Amino acid sequence: MPEQKKVKRRLKKKYRRILQGMGLVILLFIVGIIVEKTCLNRPRKVSGEGEEEQIEVVVGHNRIIGVPSCRKEFDDSNNVQLIAAERYGIKPVQNRAEADSLKDVLILLEDCGLYVIDSLTHSIPYLTFGAKGVLDKIATNFRDSLYAKGCVPCRLVVTSVLRTKDDVALLRRRNVNATENSTHCYGTTFDIAYGHYEPSPAPKPAGLRALEPWEMKKVLSEVLRDLRNEGCCYVKYEFKQPCFHITARR
Repeated sequence: MPEQKKVKRRLKKKYRRILQGMGLVILLFIVGIIVEKTCLNRPRKVSGEGEEEQIEVVVGHNRIIGVPSCRKEFDDSNNVQLIAAERYGIKPVQNRAEADSLKDVLILLEDCGLYVIDSLTHSIPYLTFGAKGVLDKIATNFRDSLYAKGCVPCRLVVTSVLRTKDDVALLRRRNVNATENSTHCYGTTFDIAYGHYEPSPAPKPAGLRALEPWEMKKVLSEVLRDLRNEGCCYVKYEFKQPCFHITARR
């Protein structure tokens, strides 16, 4: 009997060591996974080519979902947007020279790391300071959202901005359905294309996936939905001219 007890004790010690060893291996395996994910998604401050600001890059693997229907989600009419434009914007100006004189309330838009200004035919690249802040917020959130989804960053394309009375008159000659009292006349409104995008100078860590335009449209729709729900802007989904028509609420 004493011999049997000794054998049992030895076996217990042996099994205990085996279990302890297995537990240690499992623990190290779990720690390794946590460390790997932390390193992969850790914010890294790096500078984009030609940019002075430091960009905090957070690469993730969030899903691309988009809103169920852009037409239903973004249906803020011209009348609704006009109230905000009249409240936060300038008085409509007659011509471009008059707009140029309003440097204290209007800011000139230029190509940057977040967006590019399209070749404007019936508007000029001016916005109020509040509206430019909204545009910058949309573009920044769009870039960060692409990173969070593990995708290559791209720049937005701004297709229409401030319209003078002369611009509106010229536009109405070509299109009789064009609105005479457009929100674009107040410096609070801009259009962002959803069918095409421009390459970005922002950092491109290895492993990012390039998106098709229709996929980037989904990402942009998520960004606009969130900012619209925050009361930052009004949005109208245009399909004849593929763009989001946006009026700042500040």
